[in-house]
Amino acid sequence: MQSQEIRKRFLEFFEKRGHAILPSASLVPENDPSVLFTTAGMQPLVPYLLGEPHPQGDKLANVQKCVRTQDIEEVGDNTHDTFFEMLGNWSLGSYFKKEAIGWSYEFLTNKEEGLGLDPTRLYVTVFEGNNDAPRDEESFEIWKSLGVPENRIYFMDAKSNWWSPGDDGPCGPDTEMFYDVSERGLEDMTKEEFVEADNNQDVVEIWNDVFMEYKKSGGDIVGKLAKKNVDTGAGLERLTMVMQGKNNIFDTDLFADLITQAGKLTNDKIAKRIIADHFRTSVFIIADGVVPSNTDRGYILRRLLRRAVVKSDGNKIDAGSISTIVDCVVDKYSSVYANLSEKRESIKNEIEKELDTFSKTIEKGMREFEKISHENISGHSAFVLFSTYGFPFEMTQELAKERGLTVNEDEYKTEMAKHQELSRSASVGKFKGGVGGDSEQHRKYHTATHLLQQALRDVLGNHVTQKGSNITDERLRFDFTHGEKMTDEEKKRVEEIVNEKIQEALPVSFEEMSIEQARDLGALGIFDDKYGERVRVYTIGEGVDVYSREICGGPHVENTSELGVFKIKKEEASSAGVRRIKAILQ
Repeated sequence: MQSQEIRKRFLEFFEKRGHAILPSASLVPENDPSVLFTTAGMQPLVPYLLGEPHPQGDKLANVQKCVRTQDIEEVGDNTHDTFFEMLGNWSLGSYFKKEAIGWSYEFLTNKEEGLGLDPTRLYVTVFEGNNDAPRDEESFEIWKSLGVPENRIYFMDAKSNWWSPGDDGPCGPDTEMFYDVSERGLEDMTKEEFVEADNNQDVVEIWNDVFMEYKKSGGDIVGKLAKKNVDTGAGLERLTMVMQGKNNIFDTDLFADLITQAGKLTNDKIAKRIIADHFRTSVFIIADGVVPSNTDRGYILRRLLRRAVVKSDGNKIDAGSISTIVDCVVDKYSSVYANLSEKRESIKNEIEKELDTFSKTIEKGMREFEKISHENISGHSAFVLFSTYGFPFEMTQELAKERGLTVNEDEYKTEMAKHQELSRSASVGKFKGGVGGDSEQHRKYHTATHLLQQALRDVLGNHVTQKGSNITDERLRFDFTHGEKMTDEEKKRVEEIVNEKIQEALPVSFEEMSIEQARDLGALGIFDDKYGERVRVYTIGEGVDVYSREICGGPHVENTSELGVFKIKKEEASSAGVRRIKAILQ
């Protein structure tokens, strides 16, 4: 049975039983700052589970797209992924354990309306009870009444059979259904044997019924809800795996085309799975409005994309591969999630832009990593890889782990704290270099000049070098080498780039070093005796997101987000082969 048919059967089954069918909510939660992404089907329904009436009634069902990255290191095994679809049905005080368990069992085993799974390969867990709630004898008896043998029903502790969205909100005990996916047939097992089979992925969880009777606050149970609610969930990927007779989710129709394309980038089985998973997740995240950045959701997206690159042979994925992989995801899911088709090209552009930035530093970073990977890696070395060569710390950890090495994380954090303190000090006090005032506006214009020079090089070419500048509290003036008048399109693009870097909220920091070190880092500047033996190199951005490095005396802001909106007011000739720009910050 194909994944599309499983979705269809699930929704029709519960619609026939009086459930209103809801569309999937966005992966970006609304009015919920506690999480970065929608991680469960019930998450958008929390207000209604707490008692607020739902406009579509008290029986609901849908297929909800979700993202979870806490198990990212496990992606590539048989069942873990970062994006998944959760089939769910809810009762907001309408029905409880008997109906919920009965319908779950019926959908799983009924051949006409459901999936027609073999009930003799089904195992069940229920809550064993603790100080918060009693042993769930009611669910145990319901399962027995449906024909599940008593020795296939296991009482488990709260770690396994209690569900809540976090430290606050609705929660309660659950009962979970597992299916034997081993080829040998497990038959009857003791509780210990069942736990071992679960750990070995010989049985996989395919359904979960949560009985939400309780309310948490600050991590503690503070009472019961006004109504007894039901929240059920079944992961589409795992159901599809079971229905298609596979022992892992990556061999199902959901991943088939993606795995084929990933196979063109690497021959390693686990790496192929990681590439397929991370690109699929990235496409969905971007379609819901997230772009790569250094913080929050954007950082998760950035990590997924860059992790996929590192898993490919040669650490490079070209534009053609990106386009093909995005098309695989969009073509597979656009009939269910229409926004994928609408944003197909913008998704490709965002991924290409991100991976192009990454590719500029990854090769040099990998060479530096290889130099130090003959022994356990110090925190200082890990920090240099990050600050100078663009290696995220997590990437250094993963590469070290693959080689059986460790990374000193505590030392790395100490180095990072020193770096951040240095960055904070960059905009206080007076600076050498004869650059004039130190007002807040002056610092803004001085920082904007760094962005302007790099943007000009991006648009016009690397022949652009600074020939002079003058900064006041009202405007900046910048003279640069270029042989002809800039077109309106070129000026517009320079403006756009500068404003993009302002919106990206890039940190501004400096380090003191020798002229030779500055040259090796690629810092812009005039390499003569103007500065003395040691210079300050100002960096805008960090890690792989360094946008500008320039020898300068200061003063600067701490973050580009402080600058406002950059606007070119005039571009004109200054002298032969030299152009002049006057610009303001609004």
